Amino acid sequence: MFDTAEDRKKMDGAVERFKEEMKKVRTGRAHPDMLSGIKVEAYGQYMPLNQVANVTVGDATLLVVTPFDPTNIQAIATAIRADQALGLNPSDDGRVVRVPIPALTEERRKEIVRTASSKVEEAKVAIRNVREDARKAIKSAEDLSEDVKKRAEKEIDDLTKEFNDKIDAEFKAKSDEIMKI
Repeated sequence: MFDTAEDRKKMDGAVERFKEEMKKVRTGRAHPDMLSGIKVEAYGQYMPLNQVANVTVGDATLLVVTPFDPTNIQAIATAIRADQALGLNPSDDGRVVRVPIPALTEERRKEIVRTASSKVEEAKVAIRNVREDARKAIKSAEDLSEDVKKRAEKEIDDLTKEFNDKIDAEFKAKSDEIMKI
């Protein structure tokens, strides 16, 4: 019998990566994961924001970034401002960086959904690649009968459909959240 556990694990990994990408997508409400991709120049090298500061939600439209070392406050504000995809304008008071999250227009919401849909396609391509690798392994397995190969291919196809459906459900929930005012 052909074992699909490894393929399931790889597809599950693709779905998890997709979920992580969706966390970074802006929805109009403040969320600490919005800043997870920010790299700050501190101590002579670029470091992830979560290694130089603590990010909390002040309220639904405000993120508060508290640096571990107050000397990095300017570098943190500059790094957040430099990420054009987020379009945020932080301000600092010497102790913390406040990042107001502006309200999204209808046009901007639709643009964010379009951008997020490209991540859907990337995740589905990753799943299709796993399926293709599994199919090649099935075809090249000489110790399997034709019936077992056919069953294994059907099992891989069912697995692919299951994980594509998970991605579609995740994207639908995220796009509904983005479009909700």
